[in-house]
Amino acid sequence: MRSDGSALNPRRWWRSAGFAWAGIRHAYRSQANFRIEVWAGVLALIAAAFLRVPLAPIALACALVLALELVNTALEAVVDLASPELHPLAKVAKDAAAGAVLIASAGALVVGLVVLLPPLWAWVGGGR
Repeated sequence: MRSDGSALNPRRWWRSAGFAWAGIRHAYRSQANFRIEVWAGVLALIAAAFLRVPLAPIALACALVLALELVNTALEAVVDLASPELHPLAKVAKDAAAGAVLIASAGALVVGLVVLLPPLWAWVGGGR
């Protein structure tokens, strides 16, 4: 039971999931950084699978970056709707959201280096 006393409605869930996918599709089509991050994540996951290292840290780091990029995209849209003219507070909101993505991306890069670099180094012969 849900907190409002009603049972979970599968149709409602699928409808909500459809809206979520529409948001992801919109971000992929309209945000160059989102596309870059998606493909960087795919390459990192392929590298992890090839090097036979744990996929979970790579997948979680990628998910965090992509989720924050979606939040950034949503926040930018809301700010543009609420404040079509330039405003210092609108800039603060947009810059802070972009900063969150930057921090997550830096963290994901560190995770990728820590997880992938040692086996990659060994694979290319640096571990002799």
